[in-house]
Amino acid sequence: MDDNELKKATFAGGCFWCMVSPFDQQPGIHQVVSGYTGGDIENPTYEQVCSNKTGHLEAVQITYDPAVFSYDHLLNIFWSQIDPTDPGGQFHDRGESYQTAIFYHDEEQREKALLSKKELETCGKFSKPIVTEIRKAKPFYPAEEYHQDYYKKNPLHYKIYRKGSGRADFITQHWGDKNE
Repeated sequence: MDDNELKKATFAGGCFWCMVSPFDQQPGIHQVVSGYTGGDIENPTYEQVCSNKTGHLEAVQITYDPAVFSYDHLLNIFWSQIDPTDPGGQFHDRGESYQTAIFYHDEEQREKALLSKKELETCGKFSKPIVTEIRKAKPFYPAEEYHQDYYKKNPLHYKIYRKGSGRADFITQHWGDKNE
């Protein structure tokens, strides 16, 4: 496959450790990278982003083959991994760097993201407003190596973190059995 046929999708869903595994190893997904985006500081570190003074969010950037795995499908997975009504972060991770957002890379992604948000707002699943922002993609900076594929490198700690943060139970309660 020609790399020109691959596309990027970027999602901020709180802790990036928990946002890799739902997308990773799906057909048509070529890479999922943990990183930082949305701010204006170049090459931020984890410590800088966690200070909530950079404007960056923890995010994942997915390289995918749209002929195999649609952007709509990526959006469905994204929504089913977060609490889209929480403006202060995700689960026990609080602060700007843990807020949710969809970063669109082109007009088609923007339109699909807006439509998916509207559908979620009107489906009746949540009683509070959907606060996840739809933003134009900015430069994406990969996180430090120890953050990459964390769920594979540290499976026990990852499972304890995911459960202890409240994410696993929230997903089961609101989206069904979509935990891994």
